[in-house]
Amino acid sequence: MGYLDWVQWPAMLVTVMAAWLIGSQRPQRRMSGFVCFSLSNLLWVIWGLHAGAFALIVLQICLFLMNLRGFMKNRVCKQ
Repeated sequence: MGYLDWVQWPAMLVTVMAAWLIGSQRPQRRMSGFVCFSLSNLLWVIWGLHAGAFALIVLQICLFLMNLRGFMKNRVCKQ
């Protein structure tokens, strides 16, 4: 496995951790989940570029936009 092939493993772990945090009833944990999801989107895009997985890259961009929406809505509810 090449160096960039290993990026998929931290991307997967951050994605699972983000999903766990999003399920929290505490707004701060949900906010952390959205930040983790954004990080995982970036990691998946890096890996997707390396692997030539262009559908995955488009998916991660779409998911990032949804995460941004969730982050903003959670921030408004928190105030």
